[in-house]
Amino acid sequence: QVQLVESGGGLVQVGGSLRLSCTASGSIFSRYAMGWYRQAPGKQFELVAGITTGGTTNYTDSVKGRFTISRDNGKNTAYLQMNSLKPEDTAVYYCAAARAGSNFGSWGQGTQVTVSS
Repeated sequence: QVQLVESGGGLVQVGGSLRLSCTASGSIFSRYAMGWYRQAPGKQFELVAGITTGGTTNYTDSVKGRFTISRDNGKNTAYLQMNSLKPEDTAVYYCAAARAGSNFGSWGQGTQVTVSS
C-alpha cells in the first residue's frame, strides 16, 4: 500500500497560481496511476485530474486549460499546477493512487486551497 502526503495548498487571489505536490512512499510509485480530487462545501466530491502510469492525462471540464497534472517518478511525486484560479476552485484537494486495473485506493490527507475574490 502506498502512502501519500500532499503539500502546496494555501490562500491565493483570483487569477493566481498554486502548485500542489503529492509525495508517495511505501511502494513503487511508477506502478500507480495518480489522481487529484477535490471536495468543496456543498458540492460533490470530484475527480479534477488524472495521470496514468504512461503519462496520459485527463481533466474535468471546468479545469481544462488551467490545471496541469504531471508526475516525476524519480521523485515519487505527482503535481497539480493550478493557474488562473477562480473562487469556485476553493476546496480541499486530495491526491489518490491506483494500481493498474483498480480503483483509487490510497489517499492523502488533503490540502486546503482557498481562492479569494
